[in-house]
Amino acid sequence: MAPVKIYSTAWCGYCRAAKSFFKERNIPAEEIDLTNDDEARIQLQQRTGRNTVPQIYIGEHHVGGYDDLRALDRAGKLQALLSP
Repeated sequence: MAPVKIYSTAWCGYCRAAKSFFKERNIPAEEIDLTNDDEARIQLQQRTGRNTVPQIYIGEHHVGGYDDLRALDRAGKLQALLSP
């Protein structure tokens, strides 16, 4: 299975929803907490072009946020990203 990374903050409801989404499906996901790391947030913004969290990566593929994750799932494309 491709590795999943979720860049999040402690106060973000969409971050909690994304983590729950993966947990409910028994998909391991590494959380990178940006709550107190302004430099890491700036670097993530530069890399993704987005200034919101969560930002989700599956392998090297930038999925985007929680809404993007759900759209991939509804379209039946999530499993293909998760498969190596």
